Amino acid sequence: MEKKSRVIALANQKGGVGKTTTAINLAASLAALEKKVLIIDADPQANATSGVGIDVRQVKETIYDCLIDGVDPHKAVMKCSVENLYIIASNIDLVGAEIEMLERQEREKILKKILVNISDEFDYILIDCSPSLGLLTVNALTAADSVIIPVQCEYFALEGLGKLLNTIKIIQNNLNPALEIEGFLLTMYDARLRLANQVVEEVTRHFQQMVFNTIIQRNIKLSEAPSYGQPAILYDAESRGTINYLNLAHELMERVEAKQKN
Repeated sequence: MEKKSRVIALANQKGGVGKTTTAINLAASLAALEKKVLIIDADPQANATSGVGIDVRQVKETIYDCLIDGVDPHKAVMKCSVENLYIIASNIDLVGAEIEMLERQEREKILKKILVNISDEFDYILIDCSPSLGLLTVNALTAADSVIIPVQCEYFALEGLGKLLNTIKIIQNNLNPALEIEGFLLTMYDARLRLANQVVEEVTRHFQQMVFNTIIQRNIKLSEAPSYGQPAILYDAESRGTINYLNLAHELMERVEAKQKN
């Protein structure tokens, strides 16, 4: 049987929940654990691209070129500074992609068709979605095996989750019946804040075993690392943020391997 990667979308239409931070650091942690990992930066802000140290201006082929011009994804895959880690970069052109895709047949499945060509070359493909529920995110969810939903431990944490879960349900019903929720990931947790603990309780009560055991704590190194173009594991291997994401990578691998056995 040929190897097929686990394709995971990171989605939440709410911005600032730690989606890109998770895409970069979970990918780098999986790579450090000797998995071959590809990040697809499906966000026009291209923060995942710059966060792994790639100068957006130097990129020749991006995910936009694959989606709109049919460029072979192999040409767009770039190596990152972490061993085993690769990325298909984004840039501001992606802003126009949704409008350009509207005319296409099977427009929700364009990304899925692109990934078919490369999915046997990686263990994990992580798609960093833009903070919206537009056509790009629909493409990511249609192409994915599962979705990780980052939820920040702050006010209104659950706000908007209903919309996202509704979108996921529509996609399961119409476009990708196999799509699973891999898990809800609590991010930006500060143990000193009563509110943060209340959010953890509320999310756990709501979604139970769908919530990852690993919680991503607030960590200055996680915030600083992207400005140096490095995942936290390169920027400060001992930092709490690095350890959190390594724990998450272990937990994810265990979940995925358990599913493959069943």
